[in-house]
Amino acid sequence: MNTPFEGSAAPSPEASTAHPRTLAVVSAGTSDPSTTTMLANRVAEAAAKLAAQRGIELRVRFVDLRALAEDVTTALVTQHVSPALQAASDVMRDADAIVASTPVYKAGASGLFTAFFQVLDNDLLIGTPVVLGATAGSARHALVVDDQLRGLFAYLRTITVPTGLFAAPDDWTSRDFGKRIERAATELVALVDGGFREAVRGETWGAYQHSYGSAGGTELGIDFDSDLMKLATGGR
Repeated sequence: MNTPFEGSAAPSPEASTAHPRTLAVVSAGTSDPSTTTMLANRVAEAAAKLAAQRGIELRVRFVDLRALAEDVTTALVTQHVSPALQAASDVMRDADAIVASTPVYKAGASGLFTAFFQVLDNDLLIGTPVVLGATAGSARHALVVDDQLRGLFAYLRTITVPTGLFAAPDDWTSRDFGKRIERAATELVALVDGGFREAVRGETWGAYQHSYGSAGGTELGIDFDSDLMKLATGGR
């Protein structure tokens, strides 16, 4: 059984000595083995290979939501964040890119999957490139990625790659499915290599709306020169 978060993917000998990047792989799969986890791992492997070809060392960190189910539920109900959930949150905060994969139940993403992202700090993933993936027992659920997951990750202000991945049983033996995985991985690596996340966070961070105490507690400042604060202090 996977631990909630663990390192993997040894550095490629082709990778340069430049600053390594981190890929967080989040799976809400509940079975063992899990097709949801298989999908996430295939994208991660493809991304690591493509990154190495560009001279980028991509370090993979795995976040197994099955192992965090009780911690996530407790955080939703009591706002108490366990050490394990905090460690997983730190992995997400520091990730240069994310692969997020969920099973689909009754035409919806896993409750565990959505709950995990709901308990994360609203500012934690701003500008982070994401590949979205879902698995189900029927192709009837194929629209879940675009209809539901993109909205959630848009709210979190991530940048989702154009290619969404959905796998029904017949897809695992399809060559076209393998091509879609390669395409999604290529889009993800291009965003990482282009420095999208760094540019957004470095140049326009202050232009985003932040909640007091967000971004891991770093957003604590209050602008006393704003019109609202001037009004609150009698217009001074």
